[in-house]
Amino acid sequence: MKRRSFLTLGAAGALGLTAGSRLLWAQAPNLVPPLSQAPVPVAGDTLSPGKWRLGISDSERDGTVYVPMSYKPGVPTPLLIMLHGFRGTAEGVRVTFPLAEEYGVIVLAPESRDVTWGQSIPGFDEDVRYIGMAFRWISDVLSVDTTRVAMGGVSDGANYALNMGLAYGDTFNHLMIFSAGLFTPFRREGKPKVFLAHGTRDEQMPIDRTARLFVPQLQADGYDVTYREYDGPHGAPPPVVREGFEWLAGKKG
Repeated sequence: MKRRSFLTLGAAGALGLTAGSRLLWAQAPNLVPPLSQAPVPVAGDTLSPGKWRLGISDSERDGTVYVPMSYKPGVPTPLLIMLHGFRGTAEGVRVTFPLAEEYGVIVLAPESRDVTWGQSIPGFDEDVRYIGMAFRWISDVLSVDTTRVAMGGVSDGANYALNMGLAYGDTFNHLMIFSAGLFTPFRREGKPKVFLAHGTRDEQMPIDRTARLFVPQLQADGYDVTYREYDGPHGAPPPVVREGFEWLAGKKG
């Protein structure tokens, strides 16, 4: 399935995502540019560099896109779809925006339709519909490098990113997973590369019951996994997020 058909195909199965976890961006840098309202371009138009509110939702929960200053129309640019944690918003993943600028990555930060991700049937829930719509919209107005399209997330967002990313692995060929607690994909498609990080002092989703089990399973199933353990609690500290960007962009900052 190609990127354009991400939203058009459904898949049945059971994907249970937990609530109750929080987004903990340790010492997130306050380097976020002012927020602008996107002019809702049509296919063939583009967005100028900066931080834009998507403006494509019929509710207050919408999403934000960050376009780096290095972006040039017609030049394929890596894309990261980054999912916030429980009760979060796009601002919860703002730590990625300065890194997006540094590494030349477009960041799309959609907001869950409810308090967290995946509250109904996997493959048919409102979140996957909205992510698919936002992804197609961005693909129409910006030049996306289809060889470096990542689904990422932290905490509850990481749960959803890991399981949906494996289900739509022909579309999301890279997964950036920070502090995930569930590994229950309802189907597998493609073989996305996986960057998975987890804190050794995570009390919400203990590492011995999560990442240290997930990684061997993924590797046994033939996935290319880059695994990073760090001395820290639940969340995604900026230095580890930076490693994820280096991995996705294939270059140092």
